[in-house]
Parts: sequence; C-alpha cells; structure tokens
Amino acid sequence: MKEFFISQCSQQENKIITSSFVVASKQVKAKKNGEPYLALILADRSGQIEAKMWDNVDEFIAIFEQDDFLKVKGLVNKYKNRFQLTIHKLRRMDEADIDFTDYLPKTTKDIGELWRTLTEFVATFQNPHLKSLVELFMADSEIAERYRNAPAAKTLHHAYIGGLLDHVVSLFRSCDLVSRNYPQVNRDLLLTGAFLHDIGKIQELTYNRAFSYSTRGQLLGHMIIELEMLQAKLAKLPGFPEELKILLEHMIISHHGQYDFGSPKLPMFPEALMLHYLDDLDSKMEAMRAHFEREAELEGPWTSYNASLGRPLLDSRKFMQGEKAPAAKTSAEDSGAPAATSAAPESLASEAPALDVFSEAESIKP
Repeated sequence: MKEFFISQCSQQENKIITSSFVVASKQVKAKKNGEPYLALILADRSGQIEAKMWDNVDEFIAIFEQDDFLKVKGLVNKYKNRFQLTIHKLRRMDEADIDFTDYLPKTTKDIGELWRTLTEFVATFQNPHLKSLVELFMADSEIAERYRNAPAAKTLHHAYIGGLLDHVVSLFRSCDLVSRNYPQVNRDLLLTGAFLHDIGKIQELTYNRAFSYSTRGQLLGHMIIELEMLQAKLAKLPGFPEELKILLEHMIISHHGQYDFGSPKLPMFPEALMLHYLDDLDSKMEAMRAHFEREAELEGPWTSYNASLGRPLLDSRKFMQGEKAPAAKTSAEDSGAPAATSAAPESLASEAPALDVFSEAESIKP
C-alpha cells in the first residue's frame, strides 16, 4: 500500500518520507561545478511534485526512465513557496508491486452517469444527420471506451481519468443553456462541435502510467486526428450534407480561438465562436477549481501563482468567510513559479541533510 501521497506534503514538511511515485518527467542537468543532478517530476493520483537528487547521481541515472515507477526516500521541503522533494535514495519498482490506481487521478463523478447524460442530450437532436453522426461515434466500442477514460489535457484542465467526458458533459450543459438566449445559434450543430472538439485526445494522450503525449499526438495534434476521425465516420454516412461537414471541420480547427493558441483558423460563424468561448470558460473554471483544491489547506484566501492562468487566485468563498488575506504575489518570479535555469540552487543543495542508507524495515535498497 502506498505510504504517502503528494497532497499530504503540508503534513510532512521538513520530514523524511518513503513512498512510491511514477516518473512524469526525467532530466539530467548540471550543477554550477559541472557535476550532474537529477531533476524529476514525480506523480501520483493526488498531484505532481518537483524532485531533485544531488548526490551519487551517476549510480542512479541509468536504472530508470520516464514512466517508470520508483520507490523514493527523501526530504519534503519548500523552495520558493512550492513543495519539492530532495531525494536521497531511490530504486525502480517491479510492476507486480504496483497498484496502478494509486498513480493516476480519476474523476470523482460516476462515469456511467456522465455517459448516460451525454446519450440523453444526443437523443434530443432534431437534425437527423448530426444525430446519426454522434451516435455512430458513441456506438464504436473502442472510441467509447477511450472517450470515457481519457483526460481532457495533460496538465492544464480536467487532467484526470474521465476528464474528457466530464469536460464535454459540462460543456454540453453550458451550450444547451446559452444557446437558448441566442436564437440564431443551431443547438444541434453547437453540441456536435462540443462532442467532437477534443475527441482526438483519445489518441493524442497516453494515460496508462502518467499523462503524456503519444508519438502520433506529438507529431499531429488532436485537431488533425479529429479531422481524420470525422472523415472515417462520414464515409459510413452517405448523403451527409457537404455544408454540415465543412462547418464541423471549421469548428474543430478553430475551437482554440486564437492563432497563438494553435488554431489555424479563427471562429467565423456563431456556433464556432460560442464553442470556443464556452470551451475556454469551462477549461478555466476547472483550472481554478483544481488550484483551490490543491491549496485547500492554506490559511488565507489567496493562492500561489497559477502559471496557466498567469495570476494568483482569490478563493472568494474563503474571502467571504472573513479569513485574513495576505497580499497576493502577482509575478511568476515572486510567487514561486519555476525559474528558467538549469543550474541547481546552491542554497537548496546545502539544505539537504546527510542521510543514512535505507533501513531494513523500509526495504527499499536500490
């Protein structure tokens, strides 16, 4: 059984912990004196943590890779207001010793209920072509299985098992509600765009050990994959209107809304524009919710700097309860965002106390 989860860092600050993690990222960097150190991002189902190994690195570099599972012993401490782990010993774990449910976060919602909600929305479609198209996707057992389990993103929002479905159901509800206020919007087209806008992530992302990109996803991106998936299904629907096909293709390639965000085209008709803004809203609201959850134990209502949103956040519920609100830090440098440097911070290296090898009771000898 896993002994420690990343979400428990505040309870173990300045203490030695022994636990298991999946390696989300592995880099070998150089200290100022030229010696190597390991810069890792370790993960479990409760989150991620930066981890550094400063000493005796040569004997550990080659024994593990990204996506491997490690048993780690080290010091939990804070650097620039962020928890990190200073590793003293590690070993690679065998899969027989691993409970995979410990390492990937999963939605707390009922996957079956979310899927039923999606099915009920599709049943209300008035356009027979769009209804047939979405039902064809949902009837594909391989697509349906991945759609129900895939994350919606690697890190930014809905980054958990079931996140894609959770995101799309939330987006369906928003689209259904807001479209009632704009009679010029075709509800069925909007909802079909919402169903398809991230479907390529079932192939773009991998999520067996840690959330990362597949080779195909890295090279093509989810929009290109979605266009291919759409073409494959439309080939089974003779008589599907060409105009609807073009509109759906545009909604797929424009839903990021800006060239800087990866959209080859800007949204150019009402449904495409509404999809972009509601998708962006849902993503940002989830990013805020997750950030508040990660920092729920902080006393004040202000969070640390959120890199994806580019600002610290105010938990308005805490603020309304009258808790003390220390001044927010508004820059990445002042608020603990990682510094763009490959050199090890000397102060951090000197803070790590010497540690004996693992005890027999901990059974973690490399």
